[in-house]
Amino acid sequence: MNNFIFENTTKAYFGKGCVKEYLACQMSRYGQNVMLCYGGGSIKRNGVYDEVRGILESCGKHVIEFSGIPSNPTYAKVLEGAKLAKTEHADMILAVGGGSVMDCCKAISLAAVSDGDIWEKYWAKPDVIACEPLPLGIIVTVSGTGSEMNGGAVITNEALKIKTGRDYPKLNAKFAMLDPTYTFSVPKKQMVSGAFDTLSHIMEIYFSEPDEENVSDDIAEALMRGVIRDMHAAIVNPTDYDARSNLMWAATMAENRILKLGKKTDFEAHQIEHQLGAFTGCNHGCGLAVIHPVYYRHICEAGAKKFARFATRVWGIPAAGKDDVTLAHESVEALAAFIREIGMPTTLRELGMTDDSPLREIADSCNLMPGSYKHMTHDEIYEILKECW
Repeated sequence: MNNFIFENTTKAYFGKGCVKEYLACQMSRYGQNVMLCYGGGSIKRNGVYDEVRGILESCGKHVIEFSGIPSNPTYAKVLEGAKLAKTEHADMILAVGGGSVMDCCKAISLAAVSDGDIWEKYWAKPDVIACEPLPLGIIVTVSGTGSEMNGGAVITNEALKIKTGRDYPKLNAKFAMLDPTYTFSVPKKQMVSGAFDTLSHIMEIYFSEPDEENVSDDIAEALMRGVIRDMHAAIVNPTDYDARSNLMWAATMAENRILKLGKKTDFEAHQIEHQLGAFTGCNHGCGLAVIHPVYYRHICEAGAKKFARFATRVWGIPAAGKDDVTLAHESVEALAAFIREIGMPTTLRELGMTDDSPLREIADSCNLMPGSYKHMTHDEIYEILKECW
């Protein structure tokens, strides 16, 4: 394994009833004014809103509401939230939702204490955060991104048509509460999309150097097998607590930085999807489902040794009489078959695109990641997108 330094400052509370049991205790550590942030109306329909607001009010908190955070959160929404936090003198932010809400609130926590354009300073390029962002707490209602235990925030600048993610440890939440029962009411499409995002995160880390046996890859293989198993179970029975709790913690494990220890990582598929999303607003997990098999057909021979392990250790493909390249291709086709089986889109047209003319511009705007088994060019990404069509 490569050298690493590890720290994660987010305290996790996991399990049924954890919000009822621990939220009041956590809130006693922060000031009076709590900015309660969420997306649409789902948390009001499923009772989570009433439960959380009731706890805040029982603690004597003044609640400042900020709602309407969209999927693929925008820089404009970040600035709107930061303005509210400043005007209302928010002492802390409580994000209730999935990855979009979490990411938006991390950026708000920084923008609320910063002067100037935080996009130019912290998202257009990486920088060092010298100030102290507003304290952030997270209650997860949609699992998949794993954003609850890292400092990552993916924000879309609509004016520039750029979707960029940065991971700043200072943006880690102070605490994250994960009650799997909160995810039971999530629609099937959203559940499957989130779980596939989890699988994508694991694959993006796994398919990179080192290729020698290492602990991070061992954990990744176990997590991938589990996600595949539990997606099947959760599709059959959305209230299967074991399946939903496993998927929830797998999402956290995929992005709490543990899997990345000693790994180079790739994340080129995410870079392609980010720009696809910036131009189309498509669902993140669904976009990844379209991109991954096509991208892996382009790189699997360059990383044949690892893809062969993916075939035998994750998909259970027999290795007898096959070389690594053959197994590598079979592993990618197993992934493609799984995507079809769980009902996810497999083409950009199925994703809702009706015009392929933006594909060249999308390709040219993608970041090129150094960790890929095969060095990508914008021309090859354009070919990948055309094959996705």
